[in-house]
Amino acid sequence: MSKKAFRPDVDAPEYKGGYSPYDIIKEGTIAIVIIGLLTLLLAVFFGSPDEKAITVKAWSNAAPVDFAQTAVEELNGTSGTAGYGAPYNHNATGQQLGPLTLGKWVGVHIPINTVRDFIIAPLESQPSLPGLQSALAQWKGASTSVKNGWVANYTKASNNMSFSNGQLVVNATNSGPVPVLISDLTSMARSGALDQALITGSGYYTTDYTKPLLFLADSDYFPTLAAKQHLTGSQWGMMNETGQYPGQAWLWLYTFWYQVPPFNTSPNADVLIWGMMMLLTAGLLLVPFIPGIRAIPRKTKVYRLIWREHYATHE
Repeated sequence: MSKKAFRPDVDAPEYKGGYSPYDIIKEGTIAIVIIGLLTLLLAVFFGSPDEKAITVKAWSNAAPVDFAQTAVEELNGTSGTAGYGAPYNHNATGQQLGPLTLGKWVGVHIPINTVRDFIIAPLESQPSLPGLQSALAQWKGASTSVKNGWVANYTKASNNMSFSNGQLVVNATNSGPVPVLISDLTSMARSGALDQALITGSGYYTTDYTKPLLFLADSDYFPTLAAKQHLTGSQWGMMNETGQYPGQAWLWLYTFWYQVPPFNTSPNADVLIWGMMMLLTAGLLLVPFIPGIRAIPRKTKVYRLIWREHYATHE
């Protein structure tokens, strides 16, 4: 049987140099102990970089007009969530990768109807209030065209909305029960009751905050807070952390694509960048199998620079 020919780009030559003792268990233990102590000390002195969670209550108290106007958008179907598409509804095609309609493939598996889930259902959970119950009954008994007319009239008036003495001030006419619904929803939000009503699940403990997060994301208040912390997509937000804390520098390549054309203006940016990163990752994984490219380290001898101390004594 003939000896297999040595392939310099693929095969590793037999090592004939010197050896030094190395205890990987000892080194690993020391590293874990040191890193653990540093983590504890830094946590004691600097605390957590996490900001206090933003709730619907905090939002509606800090910016009641913005909350009410966002609620109107949920009612008239112009909010981001209402027109998002999969996985929340069928109101948009969703993100596409060329001819591949990935959003439709995913389907609607977290159904969200913003009118029902963000407005009507939470108000129905409130204790019996004569004015509110009458408004809900009027809303439920009206036809779709009548509801659309009420909402359209209130939407126009809401552009000049203000907040005074704990109440919304809107000069709306021919709006049916909509003023009562929005006013009571705002009061409900400011009391903190809406946060609980929006949380999915009947148990005492739950971690499904999908609905309150979507409601918050539709506002102007939440993105403004994110921009102040340099956390938006156009601010390299994926790799940033709140305050002055260091962020996730290893995500620089992923977030880089959000800053350049055509991705920074594309409605399909997320899926396009995902596809780009999959291609780049595949290219990196295939480097050892690509003739020529895999020979670059051997041809340039960059390894001798990295291991210069070794080669200084083992030539």
